[in-house]
Amino acid sequence: MKLLWTKESLSKLQEIETYIAADNPKAANELVNKIIFLAESLIDNPKKGRVVPELQISQIRELIHKNYRLVYLLKRNSVEILTVFEGHRLVKSEEILSNKKSN
Repeated sequence: MKLLWTKESLSKLQEIETYIAADNPKAANELVNKIIFLAESLIDNPKKGRVVPELQISQIRELIHKNYRLVYLLKRNSVEILTVFEGHRLVKSEEILSNKKSN
């Protein structure tokens, strides 16, 4: 199983790191490393996350860490990280579904 990151997901992860690093660089680095570790854990257990409640599409799942949601797409031979964002927000289906279609 391959792990892939979309441009969107890498951009969002960088935004999160930059925002937190303004106050606490160490915490920002630790958070990003933990999110990457969680994503890598999907290689061996791709269905460990739950189906995203707002979408109810079985191939689009998420892991939650602290205040962040890591949304990913299950494919036959890969897991594709679609986005990372603050957990209080809802998934924007048009962003996820357009991301899904473009890859």
